[in-house]
Amino acid sequence: MMAGGKSEGTMRFFDLDGHVAVVTGGNSGIGLGMATGLAAAGAQVVIWGTNAERNEAAVAKLAGPGTVTSMTVDVGDEQQVTEAMAEVAGRYGRLDSCFANAGYSTPPAALLDTTLADFRAVTRVDLDGAFCTLREAARHMIAAGQGGSLVATSSMSVLMGMARNYAYTASKSALVAIVKALAVELARHGIRANALLPGWTESGVTAGRFADETFTRKVLPRVPVRRWGTGEDFAGIAVYLASPASAFHTGDAILIDGGYAAF
Repeated sequence: MMAGGKSEGTMRFFDLDGHVAVVTGGNSGIGLGMATGLAAAGAQVVIWGTNAERNEAAVAKLAGPGTVTSMTVDVGDEQQVTEAMAEVAGRYGRLDSCFANAGYSTPPAALLDTTLADFRAVTRVDLDGAFCTLREAARHMIAAGQGGSLVATSSMSVLMGMARNYAYTASKSALVAIVKALAVELARHGIRANALLPGWTESGVTAGRFADETFTRKVLPRVPVRRWGTGEDFAGIAVYLASPASAFHTGDAILIDGGYAAF
């Protein structure tokens, strides 16, 4: 037995040695937190992001038993997604998990001020990009015949009305539906699919909100743990969903919000 009463067998549930994971939007925020956890557990992590400089900074920051590399990929471009996923699978000979986390959001706007172009600028990444990412990851997992784990970063906004964020909430709600469909269709291939519903978490998407003193004064007291979430809060769930510990867990939307929705 190990210290604390945990057996080596139990700990091996979360050993990702030899595991290959793709994390889109992995150079900051929630994605970086997930990549940190995966690398610490021994996975070979490939970060996707559109900013090469931030990708390199993230790779330099991450340290762990696993190796971390990055690729400059715009998930809103279907061809880039297809080619990049094929490159990962070809380079490592396998793909075990994929975290479709890349996201984009515009400043909140009233319904009557939201153009279709504005709407599509968000859904291009948050919905179309996530769909293509999950589809291409599934393609290589099916071909390899070793199963795998697909994870989509949705949002707690799917549980409540978030005015002035129509494209964002539409995209995140659709991801939950897509994940449930993937879980049903791909189970026979040993592939599980789940969504994450983050609460108010520090990231590029929320930076403007958190800088607003009025918003902070009104919203933070409604978070029972009395703080905003951080990328590190998603390290553990990423390891769990990538690992054999979640072998019977699929088709779920997992809320991680510091208790906000329960208040």
